[in-house]
Amino acid sequence: MKILLLTDGIAPYAMGGMQKHSANLAKYLTLAGVKVTLVHCVAREKEIPSDYEVNESLFSSQQKLNKIIGLKFPSMGKAPGHYLKESYRYSEMVFEKVKDELNSYDFIYGKGFSAWKLLQKKSKGMKMAPIGVKFHGYEMFQKPPSFRAKIEQLFLRKPVKWNTLNSDFVFSYGAKITELIRGLGVGDDKIISIPSGIDNTWIRQSKLKVNSPIRFVFLGRYERRKGIEELNDILNYIIENNEFEFHFIGPIPQDKQIESKKIVYHGVVQDKEKLTGLLDDADVLVCPSHSEGMPNVILEGMSRGMAVIATDVGAVRLLVSDKVGILLKQIDKEEFKQAILSLSNVEPAKLLEMKINSLELVSNAFKWERIAEQLIDKVKEVIND
Repeated sequence: MKILLLTDGIAPYAMGGMQKHSANLAKYLTLAGVKVTLVHCVAREKEIPSDYEVNESLFSSQQKLNKIIGLKFPSMGKAPGHYLKESYRYSEMVFEKVKDELNSYDFIYGKGFSAWKLLQKKSKGMKMAPIGVKFHGYEMFQKPPSFRAKIEQLFLRKPVKWNTLNSDFVFSYGAKITELIRGLGVGDDKIISIPSGIDNTWIRQSKLKVNSPIRFVFLGRYERRKGIEELNDILNYIIENNEFEFHFIGPIPQDKQIESKKIVYHGVVQDKEKLTGLLDDADVLVCPSHSEGMPNVILEGMSRGMAVIATDVGAVRLLVSDKVGILLKQIDKEEFKQAILSLSNVEPAKLLEMKINSLELVSNAFKWERIAEQLIDKVKEVIND
């Protein structure tokens, strides 16, 4: 099978959950025997990596992608709507690079807006393989954390809906994301539900333990929808009078940091060995997000045997339940406070059970090898119908 994989960047050359997902998608489809042509991009100020460098970053063997097309993402200033203009221009660049080979692919997988121009051409009668698009969490249709975020969402909704409705198939992580896609008018026969996964190298092999006091972790960048504002309010209220530690891993601005001996800010940690070491030494991952897709940080935390407190957004409920932690309906400061206090005072044996369940769930159901097989089976179904 030949798949054309259109992305808006792959890790480590572009950073973010979507870019990690794209890199793993390219890697594990290839390892499963699919001939993958990868289109990816880097920021305008960066150098496009060579094919050798991309293959080296994905594979530790002689395995390699069928073909790699690297581009620079266009920059059109900071005027309102610049991201949409840049995304459309990028889709035009993608089309120019692949237009002469479109008939050679069995399926086209488009991340974000990368297939926009192809969808336009196809809607006007141009022949090409079925196109499936993926907008990850469809966050622009989830509840916004602020008025500014609401305005930003409104800019994105119309073009996202157009791309979604004009594709042949729509990829979903499942759960609430599938509900959102249905709400846009997409029939179940067009929705392909495939969860995200974790690379096998993330799965913890060492023995699990419970710390005293309990160590909580927030892992990620500062972004309003991630709920750090609410988390800070909660910590300011409870941190000094309760026995637990809290660790932030990621680029948290100085003015968003709380001064307390019980709170540690590690900054950006890109070294995998150091990051897994920090997660291994902690107990509970906290994800107070207003909106999400299927967060890599939760998969990463669970793969290291962490219990989880998270909000029921996107596809989070596929990972988090009372067996592995606490799933909250939404960001409610009082409920989140009680969740943190509850796990900070839980019996060590009960918390250890949650940590064991967390590691087992990811190990058994969310490894990328299994996810790639599911995706291949689904794509074969739709192209053979």
